[in-house]
Amino acid sequence: MTGLPWDASYRDGPAPWDIGQPQPAIVRVASEGGFAGAVLDAGCGTGENALHVASLGLQVLGVDVARTALAIARAKAGDRGIEAEFAAADALRLERLGRRFETVLDCGLFHTFGSDERPRYVASLASVTEHDGTLYVLCFSDEGPATGPHPVSQDELRAAFSSGSEWGVAAIAPDRIQTRFHDDGAPAWLATIKRI
Repeated sequence: MTGLPWDASYRDGPAPWDIGQPQPAIVRVASEGGFAGAVLDAGCGTGENALHVASLGLQVLGVDVARTALAIARAKAGDRGIEAEFAAADALRLERLGRRFETVLDCGLFHTFGSDERPRYVASLASVTEHDGTLYVLCFSDEGPATGPHPVSQDELRAAFSSGSEWGVAAIAPDRIQTRFHDDGAPAWLATIKRI
């Protein structure tokens, strides 16, 4: 799939999920020392989460299919004097990056895949995550009112990463995703998943 539908989201102003700052949940994970080693931000958008993690001195690669978003992310990095790398990549074919990461972040990407695409995405993530590495997934939850589009149940999230032997779900906790349409964020899951 090309990135054109996603790219269009960034052409006429900020996308609904682009809040102009990192997600509070990701800031919290970072403040607790959750990011280590080389970090991949899959579906990085305009780079706010990647730039926050990179500002802590970590090596970060943000990837997305939306080239307009990547151009914005690169400009932000330059304006802020933050070293971070941004590249176009298909999340279903991350092995093409030819790199591996100790920490991987998925903030708002998992829930965009249908159940038929999830096994490919999960395998793609495994192909770039070091053994004993950590994956964080922040996605819309099906619990509570005013949830975001494509909400996911905790069972669906757990099943996606439990069907093979490559992952172990360490924790799934309720959280929030901030958007331009939700005053105090939308219900979300924050999952911590370990690469076995």
